Amino acid sequence: MNVIEITRQLGKALQEDERYIAFVTAKEQSDNDQVLQDLIGEFNLKRMNLNSEMSKSAEEKNEETVAALNQELREVYAKIMSNESMQAYNTTKDNIDKVLESINYIITMAANGEDPMTCPEEKPHSCSESGCAGCSGCH
Repeated sequence: MNVIEITRQLGKALQEDERYIAFVTAKEQSDNDQVLQDLIGEFNLKRMNLNSEMSKSAEEKNEETVAALNQELREVYAKIMSNESMQAYNTTKDNIDKVLESINYIITMAANGEDPMTCPEEKPHSCSESGCAGCSGCH
């Protein structure tokens, strides 16, 4: 068995993982949530209107219109992000992304000569809770 065949098996195993199944289910639910889809359409329309207003020359641009469109955009975005289907999608997307990051990390470590059976599932984080402030760089 070669590395490509093993990778195909890994892909199949990924699709059988409960986190993948939850992600696919949440994606389908969000795609079929008409309220959410209407909000996304409204958001995109408002974003296009804002971009159109922002691209006008200084003389033509109406700052009150820009401010109003910005506020409307924020309000629609908040509605999108508070939607149950969107929240489930985001949670399951984060979970499957973590799985993919772990897979990639283990493969990368193995390609760098590490033992894939003993390397950690996640890239060790050396950053503090305060983020990158005062950090001397990643290793």
